[in-house]
Amino acid sequence: MPQHESQEEKPYSRAMVVMAHPDDADWVCSGTVARWCAQGWEVVYVLCTDGSKGSDDPEMTCEKLVAIRHQEQLNAGKVLGLHKVVFLDYPDAYLQPTLELRRDISREIRRYKPDVLICSNPVRSFSSDSYVGHPDHMASGEAALAAAYPAARDRLTFPELLAEGLEPHKVREVWVMDQDHANQYVDITDYIDTAIAALKEHKSQVSPEEADTYVRRWRSELGARVGFTYAEAFKRFRLG
Repeated sequence: MPQHESQEEKPYSRAMVVMAHPDDADWVCSGTVARWCAQGWEVVYVLCTDGSKGSDDPEMTCEKLVAIRHQEQLNAGKVLGLHKVVFLDYPDAYLQPTLELRRDISREIRRYKPDVLICSNPVRSFSSDSYVGHPDHMASGEAALAAAYPAARDRLTFPELLAEGLEPHKVREVWVMDQDHANQYVDITDYIDTAIAALKEHKSQVSPEEADTYVRRWRSELGARVGFTYAEAFKRFRLG
């Protein structure tokens, strides 16, 4: 796993995953998270929206769905061994990369001091013929990147965070969910079952059969690129 080139730096031990919705992280990087947790890392999920729109059930209400999806994510976090799950609870489907969202993510970065931050790609990709991308994903990715650099590290940005006792923090690496330009592959072969089990906790969003099928298929396709049975892929940036 990653370490800064300077041996004087401490080994990495903390990570943060910033995503738009409950279940997003468990779709795309739960194998990496399971690996880090098994190695003793403290991993925090920050979910930007309340997940209040993800249902086709005519009897479902936003209020009921928020409670369901919060609990599902907490259950998945227990499977993975997460240190903390933070819900920012912006309205689902309406997320924008505002200064307020950037500040709120910066707050959590300063609070939990991750060495590595994983986030969504802020750029719409047209590599797939069946998925055009969710605007919340792009908004959360842009806000997370702007929070990691430079907002969370700069003392004079968001002085209200200093007033809360939250000192600046420099994230050492950012990993963006970008399979088209991946330069970091994580072998999750030993953690594939944990990754699937975490996704299965999102019962309102995916059936157990779909979770197993899609996770194995997608992770095996990525693993085939680099000789792993199962892998997850990222665009990795090392920040100064």
